[in-house]
Amino acid sequence: MPLTLYQRGEIWHYRGTVAGRRLRSTTGTADKKLAQRIAAEAEASAWRSHLDGPRAHVTMAQAAIAYREAGKATRFLEPIEDHWKDTPLREITGEGVRQTCRKLYPNAKPATWNRQVIAPTMAIINFAAELGWCGPIRVKRFKTDPKSKIPATREWVNAFASQATQDRLPHLAALCLFMFGTGARIGEAVALTWADIDLAAARATIRQTKTTHTRTAHMQPRVVAAIANIPSNRNPEGLVFGYAGRGSVKQVWANVIERAGIDSLTPHCCRHGFATTMLQAGVDVKTVAVLGGWKDASIVLRTYAHALEDESVTDAVFDTNLARGGALKGATNGKQRGNVK
Repeated sequence: MPLTLYQRGEIWHYRGTVAGRRLRSTTGTADKKLAQRIAAEAEASAWRSHLDGPRAHVTMAQAAIAYREAGKATRFLEPIEDHWKDTPLREITGEGVRQTCRKLYPNAKPATWNRQVIAPTMAIINFAAELGWCGPIRVKRFKTDPKSKIPATREWVNAFASQATQDRLPHLAALCLFMFGTGARIGEAVALTWADIDLAAARATIRQTKTTHTRTAHMQPRVVAAIANIPSNRNPEGLVFGYAGRGSVKQVWANVIERAGIDSLTPHCCRHGFATTMLQAGVDVKTVAVLGGWKDASIVLRTYAHALEDESVTDAVFDTNLARGGALKGATNGKQRGNVK
């Protein structure tokens, strides 16, 4: 039956069944003519939804709420939600998403647009597509100019940690050593609580900021010693390194670098240093990816290829004593025995 109006006090309400759906709500007004218009719009909307299907009217706001409730990564979502608001998903196009990048971050670089706008927007809409609310979307990413990452070296880390210790900042020295030794991102490191640290087992539970997964990282003896020397009552809920967030590290980090007289590297360079040092030591790419929390080994290979550009590594072909060349050593021994032709 069509929607009918009735009053509760001075306010008009409507009720009825439209396209098999029971509708009942308030118009929020005491003006009967306005209430009739509101009820008519509600009835028309119900028919549109019935004829076009629910996916035709799902909004970005609804999709984002479902995405959050599913426990997905929420980093970078707020600006996107504020921009699209109640825009129906069917109206959001790939080019529209690309234009949004410049509106939200006018001074950013293409890599930032790809990471902070295109990737999360696609994630929300494609999650809604999995729920049957809309079709999937593909957005062409902006071309980037990949630059070689500058890794922190063992010597740089030693100099930084030494200066931080002299400056009576043992927690900062430990933070640097931890990131270099585990490949942790700065956001992951500063979020560590004492409940995440097992000094006896030399392990740390790292909650990865980019994937929302957790991983268990081994801590080398020097890292364990540095963390153990941090003055703290070790409240399980207390922050290990004492910094509220990555922003609070920036200035004190720069001050230590200046006093130490070393190259100006960011905390993230310690993560680069972890990957580069491991690759140069002969650890295979897949293992480096797993231990450092990269979701795909190809990312490590593509980003840190410079670590493998030392032409002298070909010396390993004839180095029968090189520990990491076990397979070559076996082949050489076999040839000596006459088994390799």
